[in-house]
Amino acid sequence: MPQAAARYAQEILSGEDREHFLALHLDSRHQVVSVEVVSVGTLGSSIVHPREVFKGAILANSAAVICAHNHPSGDLNPSREDHEILKRLAEAGRLLGIPVLDFLIVSDDEFWSASEHGVMGSGATL
Repeated sequence: MPQAAARYAQEILSGEDREHFLALHLDSRHQVVSVEVVSVGTLGSSIVHPREVFKGAILANSAAVICAHNHPSGDLNPSREDHEILKRLAEAGRLLGIPVLDFLIVSDDEFWSASEHGVMGSGATL
């Protein structure tokens, strides 16, 4: 699933020169029902709060979400801020019953996946 979600996010974010944070809203079969641009930031950061991520997910009646954002620099290594927001989003998702299935960082042709790196099931820390 990370590859398909990453390709979906890359299609939306390709060529963007600022960070964009997306929430992919999924149904109970983990099919995308809607996509929301939660935040548009600067070259090196994007402000994201769980409230904005899960508002759209609740309104879309999502069973789960995948979060994705781009790093315009092309460096796919998670930042300190990425570590923090993943932890907050995973915790909020658990409380709301809308799990965060993955946290992706994308460039135009590559991606980094928290689930592929084994961090989604371990307390969501990078």
